[in-house]
Amino acid sequence: MKPTWMLTAAFLTHTALAPTLAQARTEIQNKGSDTLVNVAQAWAETYPSVNPDVAVAVSGGGSGTGIAAMINGTVDIANASRSMKEKERELAEKNGQNPIEHVVGYDALAVFIHKDNPANKMSYEQLSDIYARGQKVKKWSDMGITVPGCDSGEIVVVNRQNNSGTYAYFKKEVLGKKVKFRQGTLDMHGSKDVVDLVEKTPCAIGYSGLAYATDHLQTVCVSKKTGDDCVSPSVATASDRSYPIARPLFMYTNGEPQGAIKEYLDWIKSDAGQCILKGKGYAPIRAVSCN
Repeated sequence: MKPTWMLTAAFLTHTALAPTLAQARTEIQNKGSDTLVNVAQAWAETYPSVNPDVAVAVSGGGSGTGIAAMINGTVDIANASRSMKEKERELAEKNGQNPIEHVVGYDALAVFIHKDNPANKMSYEQLSDIYARGQKVKKWSDMGITVPGCDSGEIVVVNRQNNSGTYAYFKKEVLGKKVKFRQGTLDMHGSKDVVDLVEKTPCAIGYSGLAYATDHLQTVCVSKKTGDDCVSPSVATASDRSYPIARPLFMYTNGEPQGAIKEYLDWIKSDAGQCILKGKGYAPIRAVSCN
């Protein structure tokens, strides 16, 4: 049996070393876009096999939440499904921050309807008639459509909350910058919430990133103008930008990234990182060969 003093010394040595080992591991704080959160988590879970000395902590909350954290200097990387607004950049600069934008992938912003809804082709004009304030279309019958199981005929309009980059991009691209959303929409916190509601509501229509699509609902084929050929959302049509509501996905850093943050972003943009993104249903920033 070892003397008590030896056991005590060994314990103290181990205790003294433990904080040192923990401190040697760099932690990157990554927050923001709900659209990006699934692939951001996949990147974070895979990266320790690339660099075990770096841990990445990921949280969602929406693009606005991530950008606010970047402005306040409380995050290393902010995820966003929209570009920073000019007023956000100005506020960041006032706080001594210098946001640098990095495109890490592309997404097809999909319009979802119930699997039994026959309205599987729509133009920007028709979507605006449903979503814009002073809406021209309140019932599916106003579009000449009967939806099985939708007894009231009233369109249940599912939206995102206004801190969402998906909300901002859909409004700007489909409705127009100066047009407001209609009142009375069901405003969901996250993309999965949108999908879950549309899946079980025959009267509903909603939108979110294509990566959240399931076999239990439909994606709408979209055209910019009524009467034009429509394009369905997919990784391929987001990659070649033929899908009208394709958008870039961003990460923001404070200044040009250095050290562990630069290495992590470089890996995200590498074939390995882009193949993870592609596997989650997003379009990579360039052509990649994945197993």
